[in-house]
Amino acid sequence: MPDPKPKQEHPLANILVNVLIPVLILSFLSKDPDLQVKLGKTAHFWQIGPLKAIVLALLLPIGYGIWHFIQTRKGNFFSVLGLISVALSGGLTFYLWNADGTVKPDAGLLYGVKEGLIPLILAVAILNSGRTENPLIRVFLYNDTLFDIPKIESKVAEKMTQSGYTDLQAGANKIFAASFILSAFMNVGLALWFFRGFNSSAPDALENYNAIVGKLHFAGFAAIGIPLMGILYLILNRLLKGLRELTGLTDEELMLPR
Repeated sequence: MPDPKPKQEHPLANILVNVLIPVLILSFLSKDPDLQVKLGKTAHFWQIGPLKAIVLALLLPIGYGIWHFIQTRKGNFFSVLGLISVALSGGLTFYLWNADGTVKPDAGLLYGVKEGLIPLILAVAILNSGRTENPLIRVFLYNDTLFDIPKIESKVAEKMTQSGYTDLQAGANKIFAASFILSAFMNVGLALWFFRGFNSSAPDALENYNAIVGKLHFAGFAAIGIPLMGILYLILNRLLKGLRELTGLTDEELMLPR
């Protein structure tokens, strides 16, 4: 009997566990109850302190990545990337935090560099893959979960349009890489913007740091993720237009039914 089809990742669960819930944890649970009392403020039972909050926020995507691997029985590129991002975030956070409860003054710049590093590495990897027979655009977008690749390549061979087919993928791959370069610069800019005016030596510096990181994650998801989705949509339309010209197939024939 054929192996059962691996369970598909639910996009809403992905967003909730990797973005929204960690943002809420960093925003609302980070306050130190003892410090709140010293400052004359009310301490609430949900306030667990900055250290426990950052650990909990990091554990959620790590646990989700492990769960996803168990469910699908194979590695997932985005899950691995998320785990790397989580590890970098946690390591950088503990480096930036001082033992006396203050934060290193260059926190904004360093966090921005960290945020821009992963999309920049992705851009380089995507560009380098364009020199191979399998550019990464075929992993992210032009793959056999969306397109009827065997039918398309059969038509390409029949019409002898292999050169145009290769050029079409290479062009889409370059645009895709450019979108991640843009994302890298936007990540750095957002981090510098949100950390502007941050008082690294304030009594509640760790709490404020966590609150900024939470806002930064949410803003990055909205301000960067949404435009990237728009770019993917443009690339998809470009691919469909080119494939129609190369194969003579309609959009319904090019793409698999959903």
